[in-house]
Amino acid sequence: MKTSHNLRLAVTLRLLDAEGRRRFGPGVAALLEKVREHRSLRAAAESMGMAYSKAWRIVRTAEEALGCKLLDSTIGGRHGGGAVLTAEAARLLEAYQALRDEVSAFAQERFEEHFRDL
Repeated sequence: MKTSHNLRLAVTLRLLDAEGRRRFGPGVAALLEKVREHRSLRAAAESMGMAYSKAWRIVRTAEEALGCKLLDSTIGGRHGGGAVLTAEAARLLEAYQALRDEVSAFAQERFEEHFRDL
């Protein structure tokens, strides 16, 4: 049976607390990356097709779970408002992305080894 051409591996990395509750994962990481790119939570949410209120809820939930602030926000005005990642959020995002890339590369190697003859 030749199925390996029809199969591909998808690895999702989530960080859990001691009770097994999700605390950080691909959704929060993607939102933070978009905030970094757009320098605005509203623009980040819009670029992801997400309601601004949902984006704020995601950020607040993650901040509570992680015990640190993820965004530094400024209110609008003459120069408009915006948001940037805190130093903690930047370190967390970089560490998460590095680990995700390493785990994905390792998992892809193992997948190819185990499924090459299928």
